[in-house]
Amino acid sequence: MDKVVTGIKGFDALVGGGFPRGKIILLSGTPGTCKTIFALQFLHNGAVKFNEKGIYISFEEKVQSLKNQALQFGWDFDRLEKDGKVKIISIPAKSIKEATAEEIIKMASSKNIKRLVIDSLSALSINSPTTYSKVTELTEISIKRFMYRFINDLRDIKSEATSLLISQTTDGQLSRDTVSEFISDGIVHINYDALGGDYSRSLTIRKMREVKHDEDIHSLEITNKGIVIHKLKD
Repeated sequence: MDKVVTGIKGFDALVGGGFPRGKIILLSGTPGTCKTIFALQFLHNGAVKFNEKGIYISFEEKVQSLKNQALQFGWDFDRLEKDGKVKIISIPAKSIKEATAEEIIKMASSKNIKRLVIDSLSALSINSPTTYSKVTELTEISIKRFMYRFINDLRDIKSEATSLLISQTTDGQLSRDTVSEFISDGIVHINYDALGGDYSRSLTIRKMREVKHDEDIHSLEITNKGIVIHKLKD
């Protein structure tokens, strides 16, 4: 199986060497669990270490804010953009159109994108459910219809992009919409556990289709070079 290596220290071993190429991965967790850092590291490593083009589409943060976060770890996205390897795009929620989801699919296909980040899936679905459902009223059913269609369309991207879909959650949830965890091929869930000890965040692989994956809870550390996932014995 063709794998997409994240390059995040300690993580790839948990999923048999990397994400299966072309799959849809839900990256979920409560605020402050470093989902954005995980996604930026995924894109940066793809461009620098594996020569894979990536796009980060944010509906909640501005481009410069994301670049500033990346610079804390030495990741220069300005340089990567100049080299044509990575593109960070910010679309304010008020600017989301009915065609936005379809435009994302077309962009990824036409630019031969291998790594795609959507931040966040919640913001996109809430603000553009009529894209696929053809329903004008925002309802739980229309959002779920949007999720099914959009996630399935991501699988048809011609470049076989591997997609990280960020979902902001509350305690006890795997996604805010309660349906994307069933449609996605994999789930990486991060918790914030203020229980003392050396690390306050933990990571669990809740699902990974077609791959034998680790099911234990692992400590997550944010270092000056990015995220490190620790083995249970560390």
